[in-house]
Amino acid sequence: MVNVGVLGATGMVGQRFIQLLENHPDFDVTALAASSRSAGKRYEDATTWYLAEEMPESVKDIVVTETSPEAMSNDVDIVFSSLPTDFAAKVEKEFAKDYVVASNASAHRMKKNIPLVIPEVNPEYLDMIEAQQKENNWDGFIVTNPNCSTIALTLSLKPIVDNFNIESIRVSTMQAVSGAGYNGVPSMAIVDNLVPYIGNEEEKMESETLHLLGDYDGSEVKPAQFKLSASCHRVPVIDGHTEAVFIDFDDDFDIEDVKSKMASFKGLPQKLNLFSAPENPVIVKEEEDRPQPRMDRNAGKGMSVTVGRVRKDQVFDNSLKYVLVGHNTIRGAAGASVLNAELINDKIL
Repeated sequence: MVNVGVLGATGMVGQRFIQLLENHPDFDVTALAASSRSAGKRYEDATTWYLAEEMPESVKDIVVTETSPEAMSNDVDIVFSSLPTDFAAKVEKEFAKDYVVASNASAHRMKKNIPLVIPEVNPEYLDMIEAQQKENNWDGFIVTNPNCSTIALTLSLKPIVDNFNIESIRVSTMQAVSGAGYNGVPSMAIVDNLVPYIGNEEEKMESETLHLLGDYDGSEVKPAQFKLSASCHRVPVIDGHTEAVFIDFDDDFDIEDVKSKMASFKGLPQKLNLFSAPENPVIVKEEEDRPQPRMDRNAGKGMSVTVGRVRKDQVFDNSLKYVLVGHNTIRGAAGASVLNAELINDKIL
């Protein structure tokens, strides 16, 4: 068993890490870190538990520590980070001197030699780790996962981009309130409403997706060459991001071939049979009214992306459109970091 810690353990994503790591066959949660307000308290006493699942008994008596390498147990090998961006920018580097940091924070995404990884999409980016360690003189390293809306989109795009020539992509998101954290969106702002702006979300989707679907030549990533435009919106859904995707191909295509490629898509995690890897990363629905967040967000234990309404555009030539749903705090956040750590544990540690 690999001993692991969680940074930001009392927050929503930190809680999701703990829930997903319960009874994990490879990882044992032995350390929890949070703010100074929580340090020194039993986890059960320090935490207002937000998830529908019960708090695991195994973590209730763990004493929360300060978020610093000095306070972290020496027997921990991997730390999962759900820290706020500004804090993560400094603290994760301190941890990376000695620990493997599997980060859900945005602070180090897109940085040179820091892998931004979806294991089914670009596992080869882990090759950056050696250069990262050498450059910083670290024994550990940082690996990041993308933005929650980016992950769902990119998983659905991977089998299309690999098998067809793409000219451009447009995506419009309808994002759940849990993506902003428990206190992120006031109820008076979202009930009976829709907020047509999420700070920096569109920029993240546009840059991260092209980065993930690009090519790593051993020294740098060359982004994918097609154009991608995003419009992002917050809606009164608790969990599960919905996205409407529009793709322009450079030639005609067979719609059944597209569906088949998506439904049969497998990546390295499926080949390695990693614990958190869904059997099908992309599930294709034929019902005309699916996917829906309430019905489809937990597909593959929250690790699959469900796609539906896959159809040719009747107005624009050589164009495809579909709708997807992905669980933003599982596949889009904590689950993504856990799967990254499972791949690292299998291939590197």
